[in-house]
Amino acid sequence: QVQLVESGGGLVQAGDSLRLSCTASDWIFSRYVMGWFRQAPGKEREFVAARHWTGGTKYADSVQGRFTISRDNAKRTVDIQMSDLKPEDTAVYYCAAGIDIRSLGNSGTFWSQGTEVIVSS
Repeated sequence: QVQLVESGGGLVQAGDSLRLSCTASDWIFSRYVMGWFRQAPGKEREFVAARHWTGGTKYADSVQGRFTISRDNAKRTVDIQMSDLKPEDTAVYYCAAGIDIRSLGNSGTFWSQGTEVIVSS
């Protein structure tokens, strides 16, 4: 099955930038929708961004204009560039892969193990 390995988390200051990367283990990745979710302490998991294999993108309102999702199908990677980070961005971030952008995060989604991002003020 598809396995996702994530890296790039860490501790940063408000206003800083950070890039997270995720690598898929299977060639079927090239036809999957790839995205990012996050879960803050005491809160439910929320959608962050997604990119279809054809190039279409979708962002949560809370990160629109600050985060950019990209993917390299040849390398089987998906990245998220996070700029102007705020304390409310603090969360564990997960990359996800699915067959349809509307159902990403629901049944059938493949998940990474998660990486922690902490933004201090």
